[in-house]
Amino acid sequence: QVHLVESGGGLVQTGGSLRLSCAASGRTFSTLAMGWFRRAPGKEHEFVAAIRWNGDRTKHADSVKGRFTISGDNPRNAMYLQMNNLGSGDTAVYLCAAGNTWPLRTTMSPSDFHSWGQGTQVTVSS
Repeated sequence: QVHLVESGGGLVQTGGSLRLSCAASGRTFSTLAMGWFRRAPGKEHEFVAAIRWNGDRTKHADSVKGRFTISGDNPRNAMYLQMNNLGSGDTAVYLCAAGNTWPLRTTMSPSDFHSWGQGTQVTVSS
């Protein structure tokens, strides 16, 4: 339904920064939320951040609040995650996702999203 491609991952030292990008194409007109999840080895998907389709609302997980910032240029088509003060706990595959719901709760679940990218690896060293 929606094709998503992440970019910007890589290897960074503790305390460093990365900016991830997500490009969306296809049937994006009905998207209400764009979000970032991450999956560390042996763990389930963890919510990171989300942005409402028109950019007027955002959500950030407590674990990244104050360090990560989600943004978008017409978020249905282009979304970003600025990651600062990275630590070893941030090492994971980061995936962007598109969904058709924007719940009132402050976190989002993988089940809120219907389309997923393949992910980009973020590795924080030392």
